[in-house]
Amino acid sequence: MLSLIAVISFSVTGFSQAKIEFLAKDNTIDYGTVTKDSDSGIRSFEFKNTGNAPLIITNVQSTCGCTVPSKPTEPVLPGKIGKIDVKYNMNAGPIRKTITVESNATNVEGGRVALKIKGEVIAKESINILEKKKSLPTSNF
Repeated sequence: MLSLIAVISFSVTGFSQAKIEFLAKDNTIDYGTVTKDSDSGIRSFEFKNTGNAPLIITNVQSTCGCTVPSKPTEPVLPGKIGKIDVKYNMNAGPIRKTITVESNATNVEGGRVALKIKGEVIAKESINILEKKKSLPTSNF
């Protein structure tokens, strides 16, 4: 009798699976062209647990220290939406970073998903008040 309960219990838990589906196209967020002073650098990747078991995000890491991701602290229940916030430091230049998400999701290899951010941060044009201004040519009539 005990082995029958164990088999039934294993069968029921064997069908419970967490699945992750990100809502961003190609798992990418495009910052576009932005300036450091006009943008906080924070973006959110939203995802849905399309499985029938709680989705647990175990780790989120970036390819460099200039991008800081944060993960949900609680499991995401089936059918619910969660988010991963990403803060880029907004240094001038191109943005091309990858964030790796590790979870118990069964619909992605090893429970890992690569997220990407892209765009460009441009330096705000500065005005130097000490710089000598060019004068307009004068005409001699």
